[in-house]
Amino acid sequence: MKSFIPNAAMVHSHSFGPELHDGGLVSNLIPSTNPIVLVDDEVVKISAFLLQPGTTQGPQIEHLNGRLDSLNLPIETVEEEMHPPQESLYINSPKKNTNSMYKPGDFSVVYVCELPEIKGKFDPAKAAALGLKPGPKYRELQLGNSVKSDRQEIMVHPDDVMEPSIPGPIVILVDCPTKLHLLELLAMESLGPFYADTPGLSPGDAKTVNCIIHLTPSSISKKSLYQKWMKRFGAAQHIMAGHEMKNVEIPILKASARIAARLNHLCPYFFPAPGFWSCQDSAAGFLTSSEANELCESKPAENLLKFHLRPYAQRGLDRSSVPSLTNLSYTVHELRSEIPEVVDAAQEISKFWHENGFPKEDIMSKMDSNEMTEEPWLSSSSVPACLENITREDMEIVLLGTGSAQPSKYRNVTSIFINLFAKGSLLLDCGEGTLGQLKRRYGLQGADDAVRRLRCIWISHIHADHHTGLARILSLRRELLKQVSHEPLLVIGPRQLKRYLDAYHRLEDLDMQFLDCRHTTESSLKSLMEDVEPDSHISHPARSESHGSGIFRSDAGDKTPHVESTLFSKGSRMQSYWKRPNIPIDNNVIVPILKSMKKVLAESGIESLISVPVVHCPQAYGVVIKAAKRTNGVGKSIPGWKVVYSGDTRPCPDLVEAARGATVLIHEATFEDGLVDEAIARNHSTTNEAIEVGDAAGAYRIILTHFSQRYPKIPVFDEAHMHKTCIAFDMMSVNIADLAVLPKVLPYLKLLFKNEFLTGEESEDVVAAT
Repeated sequence: MKSFIPNAAMVHSHSFGPELHDGGLVSNLIPSTNPIVLVDDEVVKISAFLLQPGTTQGPQIEHLNGRLDSLNLPIETVEEEMHPPQESLYINSPKKNTNSMYKPGDFSVVYVCELPEIKGKFDPAKAAALGLKPGPKYRELQLGNSVKSDRQEIMVHPDDVMEPSIPGPIVILVDCPTKLHLLELLAMESLGPFYADTPGLSPGDAKTVNCIIHLTPSSISKKSLYQKWMKRFGAAQHIMAGHEMKNVEIPILKASARIAARLNHLCPYFFPAPGFWSCQDSAAGFLTSSEANELCESKPAENLLKFHLRPYAQRGLDRSSVPSLTNLSYTVHELRSEIPEVVDAAQEISKFWHENGFPKEDIMSKMDSNEMTEEPWLSSSSVPACLENITREDMEIVLLGTGSAQPSKYRNVTSIFINLFAKGSLLLDCGEGTLGQLKRRYGLQGADDAVRRLRCIWISHIHADHHTGLARILSLRRELLKQVSHEPLLVIGPRQLKRYLDAYHRLEDLDMQFLDCRHTTESSLKSLMEDVEPDSHISHPARSESHGSGIFRSDAGDKTPHVESTLFSKGSRMQSYWKRPNIPIDNNVIVPILKSMKKVLAESGIESLISVPVVHCPQAYGVVIKAAKRTNGVGKSIPGWKVVYSGDTRPCPDLVEAARGATVLIHEATFEDGLVDEAIARNHSTTNEAIEVGDAAGAYRIILTHFSQRYPKIPVFDEAHMHKTCIAFDMMSVNIADLAVLPKVLPYLKLLFKNEFLTGEESEDVVAAT
């Protein structure tokens, strides 16, 4: 992560485990009998046990025979239960034999955390009876050293004068993701001292485990083999935390859930109710009813569940902080009591949809009355031609994250989900927590479906609040589609992002193909695609071409393009960056990916996706997405909608030109109007500046997002300028059929937060956005 994390923010990391070979692969290892000690001090000792899949496959499973006696399971039963079809194994490497190579992501780790023992109390009466005088010898005995008696010719040992010590608590964290890992877990001799049924252990070597937290998925943990292994730990408390679905409907951030419920009550059209989570797991791997009686006693994990280790008297589970399910009716009653006007406001908003028919009908009536203009951009009172015959299944914009810099209680960092329904979906930026937001919006199954249907992810720049959720999305998609024939997901982003993804790919397969944003600018696309002959022969360009406000120059024999740009102020660090020599373009690599992009977009009903350089940091971009034309029932050609997203930027002439006639402009508005100097210093925009960009471009609707976390609930804005603009909130879902009423809702949203604006003193305590 060094490519996007400042050095001052880096923390110490400790690497352990096998060394990587070329390509990020790890060869098969002989399991070590010794744990890897990560921390060992006066507070805690933490040891790691590596679980490598595959070392007990095939003939080598026989070495489990001695370990299976304590489980009361014959090896034939293990072979029958543990040898799945080869294609069902969750292994990234294409090779599945004993000598195969694995990525580090195929390994799992069992952690053992041991706290030091609590020494027993010193008994002065016993010391005196053994002839000891009060003094330094008392201290020596408490330190564990033997001393000679002052009055008797004997040696006094610590056990003679100390009460029995209390063993330190032990916690084990188990991650056993697949059947192959379970074989390794059963064969792990290093865990012998922690089993209650291990024969031949002396009292000093035996270790009593107090709590085991199982990250193992239920498809594995409910197998009889795993359950019998759990019972080997005696009276240990087992907490099942492996993808448990019991409490996913219960939010930890109560205040955030409260605001979401309030927004939904006021305007359910733009703030749908959260998805309903399904608690059903796959039946594969579950115990039969006869085996259910053999389940080891355990507790399901719950949000904020605690297990006290010390003091000894309080050791055990504590549910005092576990949140309860939010009562929606209570939240609505509280809202109506606090803001009585909200009842009338909700009714007024509902009229926008129902009083004169659905908005699209109002659009059609306006178009039939010839109110449309012929210009490519429209006044705020006109309706774009692209909205003719629009349906609710054409496109929806879901603002998954609307804050900047870092997540807050009310706003996650930037991510925009473009839902194309039957044609798939796109993601514009993918800040941390994006997957969690998808689950909150669509539910668990719905989020999985959304990830499966992703056609492209576009990243604006390298700042962490715009892309650190990307690897998790890619990893989940690979897992969801591992049994299905599919193409790698297209990721478009700045060049520095590829360095991070390449490094992450050494840990686990991300199943993606990468395209640099600079190859998706209008001029680059034109140049690169024109260089492809009909017979797919690729030649290298040797001509000048316009590139936004700059010029690419390539002289014959010089494959490194140079950039002259007037986008940034003369002599600035930004201009120097854009003028420096770029990495040579290998058309043999780029053009096939561009063709793939064109195919993917066409299948999604997208005519073009074009990146636009903007003023923020090196290699920062906005994006223009243009839908393909449609034909109505009488054969009339209807232009496609146009969505423009600014990324992070100062007001930018190139973006204004690119957004000309946009159906929707999603523009960052990090700061309020009174903080122009700070906006300039940080290369961001104020609310009014963002609106001016939209007005200059003739955008039909403007959605403001990426607010500084100093505005946790609603930003400061001048309502006089918001005639075609709306403020974004997390989970806000804007269907293209509802654009006509989008600005009308804003005053009512402001009413909802009338008692919750920050005071000046409070705002000083909030970290400024970066």
